[in-house]
Amino acid sequence: MCGITGFIDWNNKSSELILESMNKTLNHRGPDSGDVQFFQSEKSQIGLAHKRLAIIDITETGKQPMQFEHLWITYNGEIYNFSEIKEELLKLGHQFKGHSDTEMILHAFAQWGDLCIEKFIGMFAFVIYDQKENNIFCVRDRAGVKPFYYYLKDGLFLFSSELKAFHQHPNFEKEINLDAVSAFMHYGNVPTSTCIFKHCYKLKPGYTLNIDLSTVDKNESKQYWNVYDYYNKPKTTIPFQEAKIETEKILQSACEYRMVADVPVGVFLSGGYDSACVTALLQKDRTEKLKTYTIGVPDIGLNEAPYAKDVANHLGTDHTEIYCTEKEAIDLIPELSFYYDEPFADSSALPTTLVSKLARKDVTVALSADAGDEIFAGYNRYDYLLRFGKKIQQVPSFARHSVASIMHLVPSNSIPVFKHKYNFHNRYEKLKNILRDPSSERIMLSLSQQFTDSQMEKLCLFDVNHLETAYLSKELKEDCYSPLSYMMAIDYQTYLVDDILQKVDRATMAVSLEGREPFLDHRVIEWAAQLPNEYKYFEGTKKHIVKEIVHQYIPKEMMDRPKMGFAIPIANWMMNELRDYVESFINEKIIREQGIFNWPYIEKLKNDFYNGKKEYDVKLWYLLMFQTWYDRWMK
Repeated sequence: MCGITGFIDWNNKSSELILESMNKTLNHRGPDSGDVQFFQSEKSQIGLAHKRLAIIDITETGKQPMQFEHLWITYNGEIYNFSEIKEELLKLGHQFKGHSDTEMILHAFAQWGDLCIEKFIGMFAFVIYDQKENNIFCVRDRAGVKPFYYYLKDGLFLFSSELKAFHQHPNFEKEINLDAVSAFMHYGNVPTSTCIFKHCYKLKPGYTLNIDLSTVDKNESKQYWNVYDYYNKPKTTIPFQEAKIETEKILQSACEYRMVADVPVGVFLSGGYDSACVTALLQKDRTEKLKTYTIGVPDIGLNEAPYAKDVANHLGTDHTEIYCTEKEAIDLIPELSFYYDEPFADSSALPTTLVSKLARKDVTVALSADAGDEIFAGYNRYDYLLRFGKKIQQVPSFARHSVASIMHLVPSNSIPVFKHKYNFHNRYEKLKNILRDPSSERIMLSLSQQFTDSQMEKLCLFDVNHLETAYLSKELKEDCYSPLSYMMAIDYQTYLVDDILQKVDRATMAVSLEGREPFLDHRVIEWAAQLPNEYKYFEGTKKHIVKEIVHQYIPKEMMDRPKMGFAIPIANWMMNELRDYVESFINEKIIREQGIFNWPYIEKLKNDFYNGKKEYDVKLWYLLMFQTWYDRWMK
């Protein structure tokens, strides 16, 4: 796991010094070493830079940028099956200097070209400069675990693991993309492939980008993997028990691959099913104890530690409970805008960063269990759609709109009992939107978006345009369509990539910790997408097949409890400890000077929130996260 950056400059106005400045911004991603390679070709300047977090082959032979014959590479990620591919290459006559996966990639590319990607099991983003063919090849892994940003304007191409490197190039123009601003206010992140800046993009997961160095701006993007290819296949007809055995076999392989490292490895254990699954599969055949880590912040009611401890004791891991105070979590908030150098509003970034920071004291690699919800139907919103979607659709339109109007007049904070439930206020707000349009597509958007279209018109001073995102995908074939498959496929390409994976990448890399994701082995989703829906969601039970696997190793009564999640009390914070902080970033003077948002609407939103409409907490948090980002990167 590392940081990569570099450029192609057809104007020949760049330098090695600029390249080094870009690379230094990624020190946190790779503190072990950092090198650059600067090339002057016939028509352009090429820069490749790398910051290294040494995981495999920690000797000098693993350093980057790395050369093999006419090929140079800078690479971020891990190819977990590199040893098997290396054996294949050895039989074909290749010889190696070290035992890094980086060197294997170069030889594989020399042997098979871009088809080598089909052999890779892992997470990766890399750039190969082919001096013989005079081109640049860029690629991002299938699921989008590793980030890849690029900028292309007026004969300048920049790339990096994080946007902050671009700010070091004197010809980078940081002009805000207002369509991306509106998308952020909808989703709490900037959806792929858009960026917060104009002329900036995220390379889509499962895509390559080829750039011809002989001609300015001649490039070709190509998709090499698509999750819909598997959702659009016929569902398997094998019995559930056989499917469970095969699912466990694939998950076991995915977990074992991610234990390969030349440095200490640990596992994040929350006490929920997904992390328990990873831990159980890894510990069951091992004599040595896995290192497992759990975070608790008791001050704010975020404490899964007792549940995780029970699981750890049952499985026999070497378990560490990490306790933090509310103050430690709050003190992290001003740092978020540096590490998340686009606006990012998922408040669970705080506990994710805290647990990463403390785990880093013992290990350099940590496995987590993200994507179990997207792959095996674990989110509550799937439950809502399958349980209540048809029922809501059957209610007459006038009745639904009447109830939504009444809810608008009644603050969520005045609802007895429920006002104390996890995430009730946000769900209350979303239910209003669902009542207005209960189609599967609109339910998905309503559950994914924070501000409605009408609210966006009032909030923004600019014309609100809808970006073309994977939320609007029509790739699921009609004969393969079901509301559950539709929602999971959309989530896999949107919420997973732009929220969960971005959060984990930045939280772990902020403290130079490599995060690995067994559920994001592409073989898992390729298999799971073809499972019948009832194997994943069965009679109201979410993640049915995963739970049945876990119950083989952990008693059901130990696991069955409501999903907690990383719930952060942002409403209480903004009303109390963070109130002055909110006022310092969201006030009339700043908002009017920016000229992006409509101050009277924001003023009313703030007043309504402070006067009891607690369901507006996430909206205000989105605004706060945008303002803190703007303050750091636009001034």
